Amino acid sequence: MPHANTPDGVKLYYEEAGTGTPILFVHEYCGDWRSWEPQVRFFSRRHRCITYSFRGYPGSDVPLAADMYGQQHAVDDAKNMLDHLKIPKAHIVGLSQGAFATAHFGRCHADRALSLTLAGVGSGAGREGHEQFKKDAVTTAGLIRKDGMAKYAESLTTNPTRSRFKLKDPRGFAEFTKHLSEHPDLGAANTMENYQGKRPSLYDFEEEWKALDVPTLIICGDEDDPCLQPSLYLKRVLPNAGLAMFAKTGHTVNIEEPDAFNRELWNFIVMSEAGKWTGRLPVAEGAGLI
Repeated sequence: MPHANTPDGVKLYYEEAGTGTPILFVHEYCGDWRSWEPQVRFFSRRHRCITYSFRGYPGSDVPLAADMYGQQHAVDDAKNMLDHLKIPKAHIVGLSQGAFATAHFGRCHADRALSLTLAGVGSGAGREGHEQFKKDAVTTAGLIRKDGMAKYAESLTTNPTRSRFKLKDPRGFAEFTKHLSEHPDLGAANTMENYQGKRPSLYDFEEEWKALDVPTLIICGDEDDPCLQPSLYLKRVLPNAGLAMFAKTGHTVNIEEPDAFNRELWNFIVMSEAGKWTGRLPVAEGAGLI
């Protein structure tokens, strides 16, 4: 089993497929290295695809100490994966928790990113409700420690941002919840409390976002309500960002609508590699209809 060793002694499980320009996939809280299978199968035909599990997730080490978890660890671990594989630069593609890590990877290590894709980004990160989100994350971590991940996975079957996925693709949704139920309770609770429960608001970094000129694609489902405004916010402040909105789609966008996701990401990567994904045109700023 392939593992990358981090400087603080954590082994991260990863898999890779294909050859060519590298793409690093960074999963969401409710996912793991398996969450990107529809993308790996498609993009590995022309690219070197790497998917891995966060610390505390299936295949990777599950540190006992709470301070071994958190957003900065996730950012550093994405860089550690590239370092381990001797990859100077890659397209970085993240969903939800992984999109937070991807955004901050760009902020901290812009020189290592060919492009950034932020899918389902921003839940709980707005100016309103941010402190309550963090309190809810700590409460949820306690419930995971008490009841386990199988119970948590079952609770997502009625989550509004996941309901459309369940309606469209019951078989795919059942696989998603099965994988989630297999996550280590300790790793899931520590991640919820120390990543979700302590991460700063995206709005705290506005000046840094304005300076981040890496080609960026933002993807959001129109029924992923917690991510709608943050996605619009990032579109406005990132100087070289495009926004794709998927109709009648929830939070788990890459496996809920894999064909649409792959087409959008493919177009973005082709355009960015060709140098045709360019910054916002000045004429668009404050333009009126006529």
